[in-house]
Amino acid sequence: MSELKIGRLGPFPRVNKPVFIASAILIVGFIIFGALFQELADTIFTSAQSFITNRFGWMFIILMNVAVVLCLYLIFSKYGDIRLGHQTETPQYSLPSWIGMLFSAGIGIGIMYWGTAEPVYHFMAPPLGEAETVEAAKQAMNISFLHYGIHAWAIYAIVALSLAYFHFRRGLPLSIRSSLYPILGQKIYGKWGHTVDTLAVFGTMFGVVTTLGFGVLQINSGLEGLFGLPNSVTMQVILIAFITMLACGSLLMGLDKGIKRLSDTNIVLTFVLLGFAFIMGPTQYIMDSLVENTGNYIQNIVQLSFWSEAYSKGDWQSSWTIFYWAWWISWSPFVGVFIARISRGRTIREFLLGVLFIPMIILFFWFTTFGGVAVDMELIGNPGFIEVVQNDYGSAIFKLMEFYPFTKATTMLIVLMIVLWFVTSSDSASFVIDMLTAGGDTNPPKIQRLFWAIMQGLVAAILLAAGGLGALQAAAIVAGFPFAIVVFVMLYAMIRGFNRDELILYRAEQRFITDESIEHNTANEFADEELLEGPPEIVKGD
Repeated sequence: MSELKIGRLGPFPRVNKPVFIASAILIVGFIIFGALFQELADTIFTSAQSFITNRFGWMFIILMNVAVVLCLYLIFSKYGDIRLGHQTETPQYSLPSWIGMLFSAGIGIGIMYWGTAEPVYHFMAPPLGEAETVEAAKQAMNISFLHYGIHAWAIYAIVALSLAYFHFRRGLPLSIRSSLYPILGQKIYGKWGHTVDTLAVFGTMFGVVTTLGFGVLQINSGLEGLFGLPNSVTMQVILIAFITMLACGSLLMGLDKGIKRLSDTNIVLTFVLLGFAFIMGPTQYIMDSLVENTGNYIQNIVQLSFWSEAYSKGDWQSSWTIFYWAWWISWSPFVGVFIARISRGRTIREFLLGVLFIPMIILFFWFTTFGGVAVDMELIGNPGFIEVVQNDYGSAIFKLMEFYPFTKATTMLIVLMIVLWFVTSSDSASFVIDMLTAGGDTNPPKIQRLFWAIMQGLVAAILLAAGGLGALQAAAIVAGFPFAIVVFVMLYAMIRGFNRDELILYRAEQRFITDESIEHNTANEFADEELLEGPPEIVKGD
């Protein structure tokens, strides 16, 4: 077996049947079970979440830290000059569009939901020390930076880099299975490859619907304040159905016309809202605290990264840091495939610097401007953020906007942004799941994308009906656990692949280095011929 067998399955023209059927059965089965037995589904997810976080929280912590260390090593290593594609290629997308798309895929709704609420929550209920103090405020920003900082983007970067490398450098399908080629060889086209891709689909589905669920909860809160609409599960299901329809319309337009344009719009609106809050808010405080928050984060990152509550025996980590690590891991196949798809032509160094640091800097600015300001207002007086967060996390950003001019307009802008984040996240996830179930096809049929977009809407509705926020968090952790094991294997396989690539480049340079009449690019072109002529045979010791 040397290639995937892609064929028609009913109305779906191009699918990898084992992955598509297994994924569809798992997800449709969950939808039926969750709809018929909501309380039992909530109990099972909650119990599974408790078991995973209590027994394997240490594994998530290790994986996230290994990803950070490996990314930093690759930036400064000899592998940094390897280009994702031909060594003479230029990037497929401009830097602003590339940043906009990876930012939209990688975070989206999360910053709208947690950007104000999370710092306030940690301020009123810190894991260490006394609540509602200056130290609690610093700790709140430290923890928020940890959850949205380099660790999150490192796990995305590692998965995306592995996929991009084996697809653009080695000619393998743009699929999770391809990243295991140095270990499995031609077996990636068999049952092991099918299993890995199915796990990726499962993780992508439940990781994304967790975010979509957060988005719908927040949209409902915003519409309640604007128009007095009821804040209820029924309204949330109606909103899911409406926004899923918008997502279906967008994905039919394709990557460049649909997702790219919406991503560009999202990034513009994000900077409009951020700029408005920065200029109309306490600008001097924002800049001062951003500098101090960043310094505190750098100073405490090692301790926070390895903190596991081994001595305190608490359960704070399972509700927050472990949840975030599992959430990012469950998102990593989706974000990884998508970022890989848009990153052809960039060097590994350029790729990692962009993925790791540009979105992180924007996020630090965002959390300081929204969450940090809310915490500072609580320190000064009693503006009511704590009471709001205790009742509804998603309402925190709307409460903050009450202290700024043009409250109605900014509230409507926030609701619009959440809808657009919802649409781009759903579009991107549908596109990626369809790629995985179509054997890595980079332009899968539109009818299949529609199927997966509808499945996302149904799963999000079931989770909200079954247990609301708790069920969403449990789903993310349960989905992230099996894929975390896959990521460990991917790390090892990727380094093996880089070693082979570096050896080929070295041999090419040595072949031509003695002839000064031949340009350096000739060595790169020679190496490209060896690398891109097709997947090489893998033998022991390769």
